[in-house]
Amino acid sequence: MESFGSRLTYPTLSERPREVFRHLVEAFLASGEPVGSRTLSHRLPLALSPASIRNVMADLEALGLLYAPHTSAGRVPTEKGLRLFVDGLLEVGDLEPQERRMIEARMMGSGQRLEDVLTQATSLLSGLSRCAGLMVTDKQDAAALKHVEFVQVGPGKALVIMVSEDGQVENRVIDTPPGLPNSALVEASNYLNARLTGRSIDTARAEILAELESERAMLDSLTAKIVSAGLATMAQPGGINDKVLIVRGTAHLLDSVEAQADIERIRTLFDDIERKADLIRLLELAKEGDGVRIFIGSENRLFSLSGSSIVAAPYANAAGKIVGVIGVLGPTRLNYGRIIPMVDHTAKVIGRLLG
Repeated sequence: MESFGSRLTYPTLSERPREVFRHLVEAFLASGEPVGSRTLSHRLPLALSPASIRNVMADLEALGLLYAPHTSAGRVPTEKGLRLFVDGLLEVGDLEPQERRMIEARMMGSGQRLEDVLTQATSLLSGLSRCAGLMVTDKQDAAALKHVEFVQVGPGKALVIMVSEDGQVENRVIDTPPGLPNSALVEASNYLNARLTGRSIDTARAEILAELESERAMLDSLTAKIVSAGLATMAQPGGINDKVLIVRGTAHLLDSVEAQADIERIRTLFDDIERKADLIRLLELAKEGDGVRIFIGSENRLFSLSGSSIVAAPYANAAGKIVGVIGVLGPTRLNYGRIIPMVDHTAKVIGRLLG
């Protein structure tokens, strides 16, 4: 398990403060309420009085690991404290056998398209975690093309218009040689339409390039350059634009709303989710390491105001290439010990399906 904050350093706690801190965070994650010394005195295996526990809590607060949301109230962990807990003290459990079987059965139903499987996985994680389910995946192989056209849009520039059989339209701009006649663009359009119609770019690109290379295309040099440039830009990944973001179960984020402050936080979180490009970039960070990654609150500027966490794991295709990330988004008070193995197992099931 890797974490976004693993580069940071944290204080080394001796046994007594470590146990007080661990039990306090566990109690907070279970209830969402500030935890007081009397509650901890019943949970701790150590024989400590409430007064001794309060002294330890004061020391932990001085270290920046706890804070009191209200005067004369219990303590809750700070984001720094949650990171310390997740990185060093969290005991990650395992999924119940019935949960494993349910995830696998729901995702491995016969006859499902890959897109439906990925959407199902996202919805499933949302339902099991009672949070929002997230997925970022590469766009699937392009649909078969219906029409390709080159259109002059200015000196030295042409627009490549691609219309797929499922009705999607995509435009790319390419550079053209100076003084290119419009007839070359028409000829390039006709040439590609004859070879691409009813096929995807991926399946036909190598064949067309080989034909151009062997000069069997019988095109003049300018038109051949336009065809080559068009193929290159048509097959070129477009960064964020080549990613698909799936979000399911945002209504679950309202379950924990109890006060006006919670309403404002959730409203801010919904605004964060709408900023899809930023959310995709954040999830893409999960591809950089093996296993589950955890992002807590303001460690990432996207969630600096909403106070939210993401638990995410990458999944690979049959060739072992990481092609997507699946995860759970919720308040920082997530049940990390349960959600981490849930996300991890779901990512592995997707990987097996892709294999």
